[in-house]
Amino acid sequence: MRITPFSKISLALLALSWGQQAMALDVNGYVRALAGTNSASGNAACFKLAGAESKYRLGNECEAYGELMLGQQFAKLDDGASVKGNLMFSLFQPTADSAMLTDNNYHGTVAQAYLSAENLSALNGATLWAGRRYYKREDIHINDFFYWNPQGLGAGIEDVAVGGVKLSYALFREDNKDQVQQATRHDFQLRGVKVNPGGELEFGLSLIPHAERDLGGDAGWALTIQHRQSNILGDGWNKLALQYGAGPGTGLGGTGALSNNSDVTRWRVVEGAYAQLTPKLGGMVTAVYQKDESTTAKQTWISLGGRLTYGVTEHIKLQGELGYDRVKPSDGDMRELTKLTIAPTLAMGPGFWSRPELRLFYTFGKWNNAAAQAANGSTDPAVASMSRSGVFSGATHGSTLGLQFEGWW
Repeated sequence: MRITPFSKISLALLALSWGQQAMALDVNGYVRALAGTNSASGNAACFKLAGAESKYRLGNECEAYGELMLGQQFAKLDDGASVKGNLMFSLFQPTADSAMLTDNNYHGTVAQAYLSAENLSALNGATLWAGRRYYKREDIHINDFFYWNPQGLGAGIEDVAVGGVKLSYALFREDNKDQVQQATRHDFQLRGVKVNPGGELEFGLSLIPHAERDLGGDAGWALTIQHRQSNILGDGWNKLALQYGAGPGTGLGGTGALSNNSDVTRWRVVEGAYAQLTPKLGGMVTAVYQKDESTTAKQTWISLGGRLTYGVTEHIKLQGELGYDRVKPSDGDMRELTKLTIAPTLAMGPGFWSRPELRLFYTFGKWNNAAAQAANGSTDPAVASMSRSGVFSGATHGSTLGLQFEGWW
Protein backbone atom coordinates (compact mmCIF):
# COMPACT_ATOMS: atom_id res chain seq x y z
CA MET A 1 0.00 0.00 0.00
CA ARG A 2 1.33 3.44 -0.93
CA ILE A 3 1.63 5.81 2.05
CA THR A 4 0.89 9.40 1.07
CA PRO A 5 2.11 12.48 2.97
CA PHE A 6 -1.44 12.92 4.29
CA SER A 7 -1.39 9.32 5.56
CA LYS A 8 1.89 9.99 7.35
CA ILE A 9 0.42 13.07 9.02
CA SER A 10 -2.69 11.12 10.07
CA LEU A 11 -0.57 8.33 11.55
CA ALA A 12 1.56 10.86 13.42
CA LEU A 13 -1.55 12.54 14.86
CA LEU A 14 -2.93 9.16 15.87
CA ALA A 15 0.32 8.34 17.66
CA LEU A 16 0.20 11.61 19.58
CA SER A 17 -3.37 11.05 20.73
CA TRP A 18 -2.78 7.41 21.86
CA GLY A 19 -1.87 6.13 25.30
CA GLN A 20 -3.63 4.95 28.42
CA GLN A 21 -1.90 7.57 30.55
CA ALA A 22 -2.16 10.38 28.00
CA MET A 23 -2.68 13.87 29.40
CA ALA A 24 -4.23 16.93 27.76
CA LEU A 25 -2.85 17.86 24.36
CA ASP A 26 -0.59 20.94 24.38
CA VAL A 27 -1.22 23.21 21.39
CA ASN A 28 1.02 26.13 20.38
CA GLY A 29 1.10 28.06 17.15
CA TYR A 30 2.45 30.93 15.11
CA VAL A 31 1.07 32.71 12.05
CA ARG A 32 1.98 35.70 9.92
CA ALA A 33 0.70 37.08 6.64
CA LEU A 34 1.46 40.16 4.52
CA ALA A 35 -0.36 41.72 1.58
CA GLY A 36 -0.02 45.07 -0.14
CA THR A 37 0.97 46.99 -3.22
CA ASN A 38 4.36 48.30 -4.34
CA SER A 39 5.30 51.67 -5.78
CA ALA A 40 5.98 50.16 -9.23
CA SER A 41 2.42 48.71 -9.32
CA GLY A 42 1.61 45.16 -8.40
CA ASN A 43 1.56 43.11 -5.20
CA ALA A 44 3.77 43.66 -2.18
CA ALA A 45 7.53 43.55 -2.78
CA CYS A 46 10.21 42.90 -0.17
CA PHE A 47 13.87 43.87 0.10
CA LYS A 48 16.95 41.76 0.88
CA LEU A 49 20.58 42.32 -0.11
CA ALA A 50 22.33 39.64 -2.17
CA GLY A 51 24.96 38.00 0.03
CA ALA A 52 23.27 38.95 3.32
CA GLU A 53 22.11 36.11 5.59
CA SER A 54 18.93 37.89 6.70
CA LYS A 55 16.64 40.88 6.18
CA TYR A 56 14.80 43.19 8.57
CA ARG A 57 11.34 41.74 8.84
CA LEU A 58 8.83 44.41 9.91
CA GLY A 59 6.67 45.05 6.82
CA ASN A 60 9.17 43.00 4.83
CA GLU A 61 7.99 39.36 4.86
CA CYS A 62 6.19 38.66 1.60
CA GLU A 63 4.54 35.39 2.49
CA ALA A 64 1.84 33.68 4.49
CA TYR A 65 3.42 31.35 7.05
CA GLY A 66 2.09 29.29 9.92
CA GLU A 67 3.22 26.71 12.47
CA LEU A 68 1.15 24.38 14.65
CA MET A 69 2.97 22.60 17.47
CA LEU A 70 1.28 19.67 19.24
CA GLY A 71 2.66 18.04 22.37
CA GLN A 72 1.29 14.96 24.11
CA GLN A 73 2.50 13.62 27.45
CA PHE A 74 2.22 9.84 27.34
CA ALA A 75 3.40 8.98 30.83
CA LYS A 76 4.28 10.66 34.12
CA LEU A 77 6.47 8.71 36.57
CA ASP A 78 6.52 8.98 40.35
CA ASP A 79 9.97 10.60 40.38
CA GLY A 80 8.79 13.42 38.10
CA ALA A 81 10.10 12.02 34.83
CA SER A 82 7.79 12.04 31.80
CA VAL A 83 7.58 10.76 28.24
CA LYS A 84 6.29 13.19 25.59
CA GLY A 85 5.66 13.25 21.86
CA ASN A 86 6.05 16.48 19.87
CA LEU A 87 4.83 17.26 16.37
CA MET A 88 4.94 20.51 14.37
CA PHE A 89 3.32 21.23 11.01
CA SER A 90 4.25 24.29 8.96
CA LEU A 91 2.64 25.95 5.92
CA PHE A 92 4.24 28.50 3.62
CA GLN A 93 3.03 30.48 0.60
CA PRO A 94 5.01 33.30 -1.04
CA THR A 95 3.01 36.44 -1.85
CA ALA A 96 5.75 38.65 -3.29
CA ASP A 97 5.49 40.43 -6.62
CA SER A 98 8.63 39.19 -8.40
CA ALA A 99 9.58 38.15 -11.90
CA MET A 100 11.51 35.25 -10.31
CA LEU A 101 8.48 33.95 -8.39
CA THR A 102 7.04 31.03 -10.36
CA ASP A 103 5.40 28.97 -7.60
CA ASN A 104 2.50 30.42 -5.62
CA ASN A 105 1.32 27.12 -4.15
CA TYR A 106 1.18 26.29 -0.48
CA HIS A 107 4.06 24.18 0.82
CA GLY A 108 3.35 22.05 3.87
CA THR A 109 5.75 19.93 5.88
CA VAL A 110 6.27 18.22 9.21
CA ALA A 111 8.91 20.58 10.61
CA GLN A 112 9.36 18.75 13.91
CA ALA A 113 8.53 15.22 15.05
CA TYR A 114 10.36 13.81 18.05
CA LEU A 115 9.93 11.79 21.22
CA SER A 116 11.48 12.89 24.51
CA ALA A 117 11.97 11.38 27.95
CA GLU A 118 12.32 14.40 30.23
CA ASN A 119 13.52 15.18 33.76
CA LEU A 120 15.27 11.83 34.19
CA SER A 121 16.53 11.54 37.79
CA ALA A 122 19.20 9.00 36.83
CA LEU A 123 20.72 11.66 34.53
CA ASN A 124 20.44 14.63 36.90
CA GLY A 125 17.26 15.92 35.29
CA ALA A 126 18.44 15.50 31.69
CA THR A 127 16.32 14.72 28.63
CA LEU A 128 16.78 11.90 26.12
CA TRP A 129 15.26 12.62 22.71
CA ALA A 130 15.13 11.29 19.15
CA GLY A 131 13.57 12.58 15.93
CA ARG A 132 13.52 15.83 13.95
CA ARG A 133 13.53 19.03 15.98
CA TYR A 134 14.47 22.68 16.25
CA TYR A 135 17.37 22.17 18.65
CA LYS A 136 18.68 24.93 20.93
CA ARG A 137 18.32 27.62 18.27
CA GLU A 138 19.44 31.20 18.91
CA ASP A 139 18.10 34.10 16.86
CA ILE A 140 17.54 37.85 16.75
CA HIS A 141 13.83 38.50 16.28
CA ILE A 142 13.83 41.73 14.25
CA ASN A 143 15.76 40.21 11.35
CA ASP A 144 14.75 36.58 12.00
CA PHE A 145 18.44 35.65 11.96
CA PHE A 146 19.12 32.18 13.39
CA TYR A 147 22.84 32.65 13.81
CA TRP A 148 23.27 29.50 15.97
CA ASN A 149 21.00 26.82 14.54
CA PRO A 150 21.96 23.16 15.11
CA GLN A 151 18.51 21.82 14.21
CA GLY A 152 18.05 18.54 12.36
CA LEU A 153 17.22 14.86 12.37
CA GLY A 154 19.01 12.99 15.11
CA ALA A 155 19.09 12.01 18.78
CA GLY A 156 20.78 13.16 21.92
CA ILE A 157 21.02 13.72 25.64
CA GLU A 158 20.18 17.26 26.69
CA ASP A 159 20.89 19.42 29.75
CA VAL A 160 22.74 17.04 32.07
CA ALA A 161 23.31 19.04 35.25
CA VAL A 162 26.96 18.85 36.35
CA GLY A 163 28.43 21.22 38.92
CA GLY A 164 26.02 24.07 38.23
CA VAL A 165 26.28 23.88 34.42
CA LYS A 166 24.39 21.87 31.81
CA LEU A 167 25.98 19.59 29.22
CA SER A 168 24.31 18.41 25.99
CA TYR A 169 25.31 16.12 23.15
CA ALA A 170 23.40 15.44 19.92
CA LEU A 171 24.14 13.40 16.81
CA PHE A 172 22.55 14.63 13.58
CA ARG A 173 22.41 13.17 10.07
CA GLU A 174 20.79 16.10 8.24
CA ASP A 175 19.86 19.69 9.00
CA ASN A 176 16.52 19.64 7.19
CA LYS A 177 14.46 17.46 4.88
CA ASP A 178 15.63 19.42 1.79
CA GLN A 179 19.35 18.75 2.40
CA VAL A 180 20.64 16.97 -0.68
CA GLN A 181 23.82 15.49 0.81
CA GLN A 182 23.58 13.94 4.27
CA ALA A 183 26.46 14.17 6.72
CA THR A 184 27.01 13.19 10.32
CA ARG A 185 27.31 16.17 12.66
CA HIS A 186 28.26 15.96 16.34
CA ASP A 187 26.96 18.83 18.48
CA PHE A 188 28.38 19.50 21.96
CA GLN A 189 27.04 22.30 24.16
CA LEU A 190 27.88 23.66 27.60
CA ARG A 191 25.54 26.27 29.05
CA GLY A 192 25.02 28.07 32.33
CA VAL A 193 28.60 29.10 33.18
CA LYS A 194 27.95 32.03 35.52
CA VAL A 195 30.46 34.86 35.11
CA ASN A 196 28.66 37.92 36.52
CA PRO A 197 25.31 38.76 38.16
CA GLY A 198 22.66 37.82 35.61
CA GLY A 199 25.31 36.87 33.04
CA GLU A 200 26.29 33.44 31.72
CA LEU A 201 28.64 32.00 29.12
CA GLU A 202 27.46 29.35 26.63
CA PHE A 203 29.70 27.20 24.43
CA GLY A 204 28.95 25.13 21.33
CA LEU A 205 31.23 22.82 19.32
CA SER A 206 30.15 21.26 16.02
CA LEU A 207 32.19 18.46 14.37
CA ILE A 208 31.57 17.06 10.86
CA PRO A 209 33.83 14.04 10.17
CA HIS A 210 35.66 13.80 6.85
CA ALA A 211 34.80 10.11 6.44
CA GLU A 212 31.11 10.85 5.90
CA ARG A 213 31.50 12.61 2.56
CA ASP A 214 32.57 11.81 -0.98
CA LEU A 215 32.57 15.35 -2.40
CA GLY A 216 36.28 15.99 -1.96
CA GLY A 217 35.99 18.37 0.95
CA ASP A 218 37.73 18.19 4.32
CA ALA A 219 36.38 17.59 7.81
CA GLY A 220 34.60 20.58 9.30
CA TRP A 221 34.19 22.16 12.69
CA ALA A 222 32.67 25.25 14.29
CA LEU A 223 32.91 26.93 17.68
CA THR A 224 30.42 29.34 19.25
CA ILE A 225 30.98 31.32 22.46
CA GLN A 226 28.05 33.40 23.67
CA HIS A 227 27.53 35.70 26.66
CA ARG A 228 23.90 36.08 27.72
CA GLN A 229 22.89 38.88 30.07
CA SER A 230 19.40 38.54 31.52
CA ASN A 231 17.01 40.62 33.64
CA ILE A 232 17.75 43.97 32.00
CA LEU A 233 14.92 46.32 33.04
CA GLY A 234 12.75 43.32 33.79
CA ASP A 235 12.65 40.75 30.98
CA GLY A 236 15.29 42.47 28.85
CA TRP A 237 18.43 40.73 27.64
CA ASN A 238 21.67 41.10 25.72
CA LYS A 239 23.39 38.39 23.66
CA LEU A 240 26.93 38.65 22.29
CA ALA A 241 28.08 35.69 20.19
CA LEU A 242 31.50 34.97 18.68
CA GLN A 243 31.57 32.21 16.06
CA TYR A 244 34.18 30.56 13.84
CA GLY A 245 33.90 27.65 11.41
CA ALA A 246 36.07 25.89 8.84
CA GLY A 247 35.25 23.54 5.95
CA PRO A 248 31.66 22.25 6.21
CA GLY A 249 31.62 23.83 9.67
CA THR A 250 30.94 27.22 8.09
CA GLY A 251 27.26 26.56 8.87
CA LEU A 252 28.30 27.70 12.40
CA GLY A 253 26.22 25.12 14.23
CA GLY A 254 24.48 23.71 11.18
CA THR A 255 26.17 22.00 8.23
CA GLY A 256 27.86 24.12 5.57
CA ALA A 257 28.70 23.06 2.02
CA LEU A 258 30.14 19.53 2.13
CA SER A 259 32.53 20.32 -0.73
CA ASN A 260 34.34 22.94 1.39
CA ASN A 261 38.02 22.37 2.04
CA SER A 262 39.68 23.49 5.27
CA ASP A 263 40.78 26.75 3.64
CA VAL A 264 37.13 27.87 3.52
CA THR A 265 36.41 29.71 6.77
CA ARG A 266 33.74 31.93 8.29
CA TRP A 267 33.82 34.00 11.41
CA ARG A 268 30.99 36.05 12.80
CA VAL A 269 30.16 38.43 15.62
CA VAL A 270 26.49 38.91 16.57
CA GLU A 271 25.20 41.45 19.08
CA GLY A 272 21.54 41.66 20.02
CA ALA A 273 19.72 43.47 22.82
CA TYR A 274 16.10 43.90 23.86
CA ALA A 275 14.45 45.92 26.63
CA GLN A 276 11.03 47.21 27.57
CA LEU A 277 12.32 50.63 28.60
CA THR A 278 8.99 51.86 29.97
CA PRO A 279 5.52 50.27 30.01
CA LYS A 280 4.92 51.98 26.65
CA LEU A 281 8.37 52.12 25.02
CA GLY A 282 10.23 48.98 23.96
CA GLY A 283 12.95 48.18 21.50
CA MET A 284 15.49 45.78 20.03
CA VAL A 285 18.80 46.41 18.28
CA THR A 286 21.29 44.17 16.52
CA ALA A 287 24.66 44.26 14.80
CA VAL A 288 26.36 41.55 12.71
CA TYR A 289 29.84 41.29 11.27
CA GLN A 290 30.60 38.21 9.15
CA LYS A 291 33.69 37.42 7.09
CA ASP A 292 33.98 34.53 4.63
CA GLU A 293 37.40 33.57 3.28
CA SER A 294 38.99 31.00 0.99
CA THR A 295 42.15 30.86 -1.09
CA THR A 296 40.27 32.36 -4.04
CA ALA A 297 37.77 34.85 -2.58
CA LYS A 298 36.74 36.91 0.42
CA GLN A 299 33.44 38.53 1.40
CA THR A 300 32.29 40.58 4.37
CA TRP A 301 28.71 41.25 5.50
CA ILE A 302 27.79 43.99 7.96
CA SER A 303 24.28 44.52 9.31
CA LEU A 304 22.98 47.18 11.70
CA GLY A 305 19.36 47.67 12.68
CA GLY A 306 16.77 48.36 15.34
CA ARG A 307 13.05 48.45 16.05
CA LEU A 308 11.19 50.74 18.45
CA THR A 309 7.59 50.29 19.60
CA TYR A 310 5.50 52.85 21.47
CA GLY A 311 2.09 52.16 22.98
CA VAL A 312 -0.03 55.20 22.13
CA THR A 313 -3.00 53.57 23.87
CA GLU A 314 -3.67 50.14 25.37
CA HIS A 315 -4.36 48.66 21.93
CA ILE A 316 -2.64 51.02 19.48
CA LYS A 317 1.12 50.98 18.95
CA LEU A 318 3.42 52.88 16.64
CA GLN A 319 6.38 50.86 15.37
CA GLY A 320 9.44 51.88 13.44
CA GLU A 321 12.28 49.74 12.11
CA LEU A 322 15.47 50.81 10.35
CA GLY A 323 17.97 48.33 8.94
CA TYR A 324 21.18 48.65 6.95
CA ASP A 325 23.07 45.84 5.20
CA ARG A 326 26.39 46.01 3.37
CA VAL A 327 28.19 43.24 1.48
CA LYS A 328 31.70 43.63 0.07
CA PRO A 329 33.01 40.76 -2.12
CA SER A 330 36.68 40.71 -3.04
CA ASP A 331 35.83 40.54 -6.75
CA GLY A 332 33.11 43.17 -6.90
CA ASP A 333 31.80 46.53 -5.76
CA MET A 334 30.26 47.29 -2.39
CA ARG A 335 26.53 46.42 -2.19
CA GLU A 336 24.28 48.44 0.11
CA LEU A 337 20.64 48.32 1.16
CA THR A 338 18.77 50.52 3.65
CA LYS A 339 15.24 49.56 4.65
CA LEU A 340 12.81 51.68 6.70
CA THR A 341 9.34 50.69 7.92
CA ILE A 342 6.71 52.73 9.78
CA ALA A 343 3.75 50.72 11.10
CA PRO A 344 0.73 51.96 13.08
CA THR A 345 -0.48 48.79 14.80
CA LEU A 346 -3.54 47.30 16.49
CA ALA A 347 -2.35 44.99 19.29
CA MET A 348 -3.46 43.19 22.42
CA GLY A 349 -1.26 45.46 24.53
CA PRO A 350 1.37 48.23 24.37
CA GLY A 351 4.44 46.03 25.03
CA PHE A 352 7.08 45.03 22.48
CA TRP A 353 6.09 41.34 22.53
CA SER A 354 2.34 41.84 22.70
CA ARG A 355 0.62 39.68 20.07
CA PRO A 356 -1.43 39.28 17.96
CA GLU A 357 -0.81 42.44 15.93
CA LEU A 358 -2.38 43.88 12.79
CA ARG A 359 -0.07 46.44 11.20
CA LEU A 360 -0.71 49.04 8.54
CA PHE A 361 2.80 49.57 7.22
CA TYR A 362 4.84 51.58 4.79
CA THR A 363 8.23 50.10 3.85
CA PHE A 364 10.86 51.97 1.85
CA GLY A 365 14.00 50.38 0.43
CA LYS A 366 17.02 52.09 -1.11
CA TRP A 367 19.97 50.26 -2.67
CA ASN A 368 22.92 50.98 -4.93
CA ASN A 369 23.74 49.82 -8.46
CA ALA A 370 26.06 47.08 -7.21
CA ALA A 371 23.18 45.60 -5.17
CA ALA A 372 20.91 45.62 -8.23
CA GLN A 373 23.59 43.97 -10.37
CA ALA A 374 24.24 41.24 -7.77
CA ALA A 375 20.49 40.52 -7.52
CA ASN A 376 20.28 39.46 -11.18
CA GLY A 377 19.29 35.82 -11.47
CA SER A 378 18.41 35.37 -7.80
CA THR A 379 15.57 32.97 -6.99
CA ASP A 380 14.87 34.74 -3.69
CA PRO A 381 11.93 37.10 -4.39
CA ALA A 382 13.13 39.65 -1.84
CA VAL A 383 16.51 39.86 -3.59
CA ALA A 384 15.14 39.59 -7.13
CA SER A 385 12.77 42.54 -6.63
CA MET A 386 15.80 44.86 -6.82
CA SER A 387 17.40 43.24 -9.88
CA ARG A 388 17.57 44.77 -13.35
CA SER A 389 14.74 42.46 -14.43
CA GLY A 390 12.80 42.66 -11.17
CA VAL A 391 9.79 44.63 -9.95
CA PHE A 392 11.84 47.83 -9.58
CA SER A 393 13.84 47.31 -12.79
CA GLY A 394 16.21 50.19 -13.47
CA ALA A 395 15.55 51.88 -10.11
CA THR A 396 17.54 52.03 -6.90
CA HIS A 397 14.61 52.55 -4.55
CA GLY A 398 11.07 51.28 -4.05
CA SER A 399 8.34 50.93 -1.48
CA THR A 400 5.41 48.79 -0.34
CA LEU A 401 2.20 49.85 1.40
CA GLY A 402 0.14 47.12 3.01
CA LEU A 403 -1.15 45.12 5.95
CA GLN A 404 0.78 42.58 8.01
CA PHE A 405 -0.57 40.23 10.65
CA GLU A 406 1.51 38.36 13.21
CA GLY A 407 0.40 36.26 16.15
CA TRP A 408 1.43 33.38 18.39
CA TRP A 409 -0.11 31.42 21.22
